[in-house]
Amino acid sequence: MKSVTYNKNMGLHTVRGVSVKHVVTRIALWVSLAAVPLSAANADSKPFLKGIEQRYNHAQTLQVEFNETYTVQGRARKSETGILTLRKPGRMRWDYSAPPGKLFLSDGKDVYLYTPDNHRVEKEALKASEDMRAPLAFLLGKLDFSKEFRDFDMQPEGANRVVTARAKSDKLPYEKIEMLVTPEYEIRRLVVNSQDGSILTFLFDHEKVNPAVNDTQFKFQLPAGAQLVSGEVTQ
Repeated sequence: MKSVTYNKNMGLHTVRGVSVKHVVTRIALWVSLAAVPLSAANADSKPFLKGIEQRYNHAQTLQVEFNETYTVQGRARKSETGILTLRKPGRMRWDYSAPPGKLFLSDGKDVYLYTPDNHRVEKEALKASEDMRAPLAFLLGKLDFSKEFRDFDMQPEGANRVVTARAKSDKLPYEKIEMLVTPEYEIRRLVVNSQDGSILTFLFDHEKVNPAVNDTQFKFQLPAGAQLVSGEVTQ
């Protein structure tokens, strides 16, 4: 839907020290829960996971309001908010209201981060780094989720359910993910625990499945006078 000096393992979109790569990782994990093979979870979880799968697997576009918080060494940084728009495959647009004017965009080939405070645009190939492949594969629907995660668990939280899973490999940037899902199979919270102990939390609201989305939204236009820098995105 990161970041975060997720160390160099994360790399791309920085949200107050968070890498762009991290952001891609997070939203990719969120949207891709639909790809979880039902055999990877216990029998009691299968019908619920199937509902999530049906909701998100059939979505070609999605729009949702987000609130993002990054916590490192037990200290939470200032949250950022905005609207996330997705179109499969691989296109996403994060329009920030706080901080205002900030934009992160993927056109399916490259990613762009515009920070108005320094009038700078950072650009990097979507698949530039190896650590990007697993999460991007989730987003593109080409990865077998069960090959990357283990120890699935589901617990009630009010009327909702919390689904957790651990990464099978310590080479991945994240160690565990947690998702809060409503009875309508809508993901309302995503928590990503990184290997370095930092935590990225997304709260999602007012989700729209298959809204009308103009493809021009995913074509980056360089703001007048902005400096374009290619390579790994850092901030």
